[in-house]
Amino acid sequence: MAKTIPFPQRAQARSRRTKTMLLPMPCTAANDLALQVHLALSALRLGGSLDDARALLHAHVLAQSIADAGYGTFEAAQIQAADAALLQCFERGNTGGGWQLDPSEFEALAHVITVYDAQLQGAPMWVLAEASDRLERMSAGEFGQSRMRRHA
Repeated sequence: MAKTIPFPQRAQARSRRTKTMLLPMPCTAANDLALQVHLALSALRLGGSLDDARALLHAHVLAQSIADAGYGTFEAAQIQAADAALLQCFERGNTGGGWQLDPSEFEALAHVITVYDAQLQGAPMWVLAEASDRLERMSAGEFGQSRMRRHA
């Protein structure tokens, strides 16, 4: 007896994945991600940690990537203000001044996080996945460069 070709099953699974990638992230998952970022922002308002600063940096990069794909908008001044806020936060934290944001830095990052929340709720999964992949590649590049510097 001849074997059947598994093509219909693969096509059906691929079709399901494609449909899933076209839909927004499930609300519970989007809310969980948003909550983590809001908690990090709140912690840095009072004095947080390196992990809180990293969470905001990741959200900032993801929000820009998602906006570049057409979901959400930022003005150049908003991005510059958020960039400056994160740089100041990392500078203070790395030099022993504490992991915190001043009120203007908090406001600059709060705007980015507000846009990020909306993006998590409305952007299709494929956009979120591509933004996440871009962030991972960026992180790997930074890690690779710092590792190379240590060995040099």
